[in-house]
Amino acid sequence: MSQIHLIAPSGYCINQDAAQRGVQRLLESGHRVENQTILPRRAQRFAGTEAQRLNDINGLTNLEGANNVVLAVRGGYGASRLLESIDWQGLAARQQRDPLLICGHSDFTAIQLGLLATHNVITFSGPMLAGNFGAPELNAFTVEHFWRALQNPTFSVEWQGSGPQWACEGQLWGGNLAMLVSLLGTPWLPQIEDGILVLEDINEHPFRVERMLLQLYYAGILAKQSAIILGSFSGSEPNDYDDGYTLETMVDFIRSRLDIPVITGLNFGHEQQTVTLPLGAQASFVHDNSGCRLTISGHPVIKA
Repeated sequence: MSQIHLIAPSGYCINQDAAQRGVQRLLESGHRVENQTILPRRAQRFAGTEAQRLNDINGLTNLEGANNVVLAVRGGYGASRLLESIDWQGLAARQQRDPLLICGHSDFTAIQLGLLATHNVITFSGPMLAGNFGAPELNAFTVEHFWRALQNPTFSVEWQGSGPQWACEGQLWGGNLAMLVSLLGTPWLPQIEDGILVLEDINEHPFRVERMLLQLYYAGILAKQSAIILGSFSGSEPNDYDDGYTLETMVDFIRSRLDIPVITGLNFGHEQQTVTLPLGAQASFVHDNSGCRLTISGHPVIKA
């Protein structure tokens, strides 16, 4: 079993019961859960002061031991404040020595993409302590896909998606759409070409999703990819004013601008049921009559 080291670089965990439930479940599964003292930490809306939250990240450079799983408590907002003070070089050196298996999503995407942009460090976009491991009911699909990604040097994710049939290979990257767009023009956005870009978000109306995708399109980023895969966009229901403008019609509009496929339907994002994807790993994608399949390799894993 693994040692799980908690970090809270973003928002205060308002659902303390969920956090404790997540810890208990991990302990009952035989894992060690370190750094639990950060759970009740709070400064305004944040999970502690700037210095405390920054230390959660920079302290990883000195984290001892093998098979360390670093798990974000939750998202929210706050990671963006830390970017200019993160010890990117130190973290990269730690990863070369003995890779930490760093996992989170949502607001944490900013730090994950920063690691990928500055030193090509691979991290996992997947479940977090409170929202996933501490959910009222633990999702078996999510847990299975989490350990599948962390334990297997090569693994596949399959789903029934919509979009043209296609086959390609490239570096897998992406995460939360709003966080990725917030990094445009900064040193922390990876400059990846011929990649497989996977995106998700929550509580963004279809027109806002479209506006962010158009920003990536106008910046020349979308057209440089080999494929774009859309995960879940929770809370994106249209209203009466939309008059038939939905997430699906928005995707059709984006597809009309691109020569590469936009594939939908992947269980990835702010849902209870989500896959875990190593951002920065190598991936091959196939969409044929049997469905969609991502095969991923080149990421760090738990050593036997």
